[in-house]
Amino acid sequence: MGSVVSSMTERQVKKTQKVIVFGASAGGIDAIRQVLSQLPADLPAATLVVQHLRPDSQTRLPEYLAKYCRMQVCLAEDGLLVKTGVVYVAVPGQHLRVGNGRLTLSSEEKENYVRPSIDVLFASAAQAFGPDVIGVVLTGTGRDGAHGCQIIKANGGTTIAQDRATSRQFAMPKAAIDAGAIDYVLPVEQIPGQIMTLIQNTEISEHGDMGMEGTIGQ
Repeated sequence: MGSVVSSMTERQVKKTQKVIVFGASAGGIDAIRQVLSQLPADLPAATLVVQHLRPDSQTRLPEYLAKYCRMQVCLAEDGLLVKTGVVYVAVPGQHLRVGNGRLTLSSEEKENYVRPSIDVLFASAAQAFGPDVIGVVLTGTGRDGAHGCQIIKANGGTTIAQDRATSRQFAMPKAAIDAGAIDYVLPVEQIPGQIMTLIQNTEISEHGDMGMEGTIGQ
């Protein structure tokens, strides 16, 4: 991970940096790879990923994504300081939250029959970072992520859903769309470009230097 940017306070970093949260289930590993592989190494955002996996085995998803991703990829750890330009992957069998600039893992009750839950991550990001959150729902079954996207939008953030044509399973994106919680419905190959557009629009509106690596804090 990069060093903390000493010239920027945590408040300044929070104001000028984005937090991107991804949720995926069936078919999601390939979709996540496609999106992350097209994002730059100096992406001015922290990126958190929930992929529904079997809870009874260790995951090698971070190592797999690292082969294609220009950003650093690591498995989430409880209490870990969140930094821009890094991808944090949820641990199977544990909910992932972000707040006060750090990650929190827990073994609380399942939500939407799953743990980690996309809704849990999305809600925590929305409550901590408000309009600085971009929520992305990718291919999957069930409804996980729909309520989380509603919370992101209620807090001023932006949401994206993978379209039917490129989703192996469209139920999860459709649930979020049907809930009125999605701003953009896109083919998976167009999602990276939309993320960069949203970040660049933030750069222009806030006149901030988004090319620096920093620590995300409240």
